[in-house]
This record gives sequence, C-alpha cells and structure tokens, in this order.
Amino acid sequence: MADSASRVVISPPADDQHGIARLLDANLNRAREGLRVVEDWCRLALQRPELVVRLKDYRQRLGQCHSSTLKQARHAASDPATGLAHQAQQERSTPQQVVAANCARVQEALRVLEEFGRHGGPVELAATAATIRYGLYDLETALLANQERHQTLLQARLYLVTQPAPELLAVVKACLEAGLRLVQYREKPSRSHAGEMTDRQRLRTATALRQLCWDHGALFIVNDRVDLALAVEADGVHLGQEDLPPLAARHLLGPERLVGRSTNCAEHLRQAVADGCDYVGVGPVHATPTKPGRPPVGLDYVRQATACSPVPCFAIGGVNLENAHQAMGSGAHGIAVVRALMSASDPGAVTRQLLQVVAASPLPCP
Repeated sequence: MADSASRVVISPPADDQHGIARLLDANLNRAREGLRVVEDWCRLALQRPELVVRLKDYRQRLGQCHSSTLKQARHAASDPATGLAHQAQQERSTPQQVVAANCARVQEALRVLEEFGRHGGPVELAATAATIRYGLYDLETALLANQERHQTLLQARLYLVTQPAPELLAVVKACLEAGLRLVQYREKPSRSHAGEMTDRQRLRTATALRQLCWDHGALFIVNDRVDLALAVEADGVHLGQEDLPPLAARHLLGPERLVGRSTNCAEHLRQAVADGCDYVGVGPVHATPTKPGRPPVGLDYVRQATACSPVPCFAIGGVNLENAHQAMGSGAHGIAVVRALMSASDPGAVTRQLLQVVAASPLPCP
C-alpha cells in the first residue's frame, strides 16, 4: 500500500473545477455572512469585545482565501437554490436562536470548504476552514451561555477587594447599600499569623458575603480559590500570576462565570486575553502594602493596557479618593480599591464619592 505522504493529488476535470470554484465561493460567502451576524450581536448587543476580536479574525482570514478567481465563477441566476427558504427560518423568535442558527450555518459551510478546498482555491483554504470550525465550536459555547454576569461586569466600575477586618460584613454591606456592584473576597494570611483562618471559616465568610452581594444585585468574586468559588456558587474567580492558569479555571467554572487576572505588564495582558479572561486588573499603579515589594507600574501601564485591551481594565494599587480621577483619566474601565474602603471611617460615604468619580468618565467604547 502506498504511503499517505506519496499519494498524488489528481486535479479534477475542467468542468468539475468550475463547479468546485462555484461551491467554494458560495460557502465562503455563507460562512463570512454568518460570522458577521454573530459578530455584530457580540459587538452591539452583548458588548463582548473579546469575542468580537476572535470573530473578526475568523472573518478576515476567510476573506483572504476568497480570491477573485472564485468570485468570478459565481452565477446566481443558474443556482437552483436561489431564493429558497425554509419554515425554520421564520421560527427563530429569540436572538439566541438566531445566533445558534448562524453558528451552525458557518460550521456547515466551513466543513464544505474543508472537504472541497483541497481540490480548488487557495492552498491554505482547507486548513484555515478546519481551524476556524474547531475554534467556533468553543466560541459558540460562550456565545450561548447566560450573559447576565458579563452585562453586570460591564456596568460595574468600582471594585472592592476585601482584606481581613473585624467588621468585614458590616463594611461590605455599607458599600453595597451605597451602590457598589462588584466585590472580591480576598483573605491572605499575614506572615505573622500564617494559617490563622481555616478553610471552614473562609467558607462561612464567603457564603455570607455572597448572600450580601446577591441581595444587592452585585457580583461576588473569590480571590485565588476556584474550589471555594464553586463551593459558595460565586460569580467568578480572580487569579494572580502564580495561581491556577485561567484555562484550567475556565474548565472548572464553565462559560457563564467570570475569570479575572492580575497583570503588571503588556505580556501578562496579552496572555490574559488569549486565555479568555473576562477582565484584568492593571497595577499596582502606586506603591501599596497590599503588594509588598512590588514596584508600582504607574499610569503609563494603565494607558497602555486600556488602549489595547478588548476586556475591561481595573486600575488597582494604592488607588483612593484623592487619585482615582487620574486612573480614570488614563482610560481605565474602572478602579479596584482595598484600603480606600476597608479602612474608611464611613465606607458608605466614600463609596458614593468614588462612584461619582468613575461616573464622570465615559465608558470605554466596546
């Protein structure tokens, strides 16, 4: 039997070549049109720029394969399927049904391109179609997941990261009553009291905080601990550079929950976006005891990150009422604070003041 590497690809007859060219043109059109429908839904309805970036890349890569030779083979008047419709097209009563139908349309077209692209069209067409088809399978899962958490995230611009405090629940409740809509439970043992809180105690505290957040329509995020986030049904998890990789966390959490990532350089940011993180923290902007020994990255990194990130960027690290306007003026989606609220004598009043600061800056365009 001949080795697969030695097989000779025989070109089809001229009539078949013309038919294949028409077939490839039709399915390239079908795939690109379907991708555009889904892309616009992500851009204008879901406001998920990180999904828009991936869909636009798929569409552009197919466009590069759509040669003028294939387009010249087009002849709609002789296509027996021109104008045909199906009752199922009239039964798509929700946007989700439209998105699902167009994802299926694209996947079917890509399969045709993969099969026949080996016999006509650009040499890279079959491989490109296969790569995009498998990528769209994963993307469709995110598209059809419940978007409620992501929508709340887009509107939340003040982010409280907790630290151990005697009146932790009272502080968080005051902030929530003042309008806060995003809370991260962060419980780091101090060096002098390592292990001072058990996992059972963390579970009890996290459960109480989650209920407070849910009662006020706020998102509840757990720092580092995916297991704890799952145990209390948190809205997501925030990961540092040394924590569980975001892809592993996503596998455990599923597409509907949020995954955030701390970044302090452009390389970290690019990787967080590539890993499908829903938002990033950028900092520390200023020196802060929360991150001892970590040099501040300043506002330059905030500007750099917000200029190129498709996901919301929260400036963090020494941000307070006095300098919050600087972070927002650098383009940040929002600010994340610790001591500014956890150490405030009146956390509710400071929350309202910080919310006024972030509200004065327009939301970044998706």
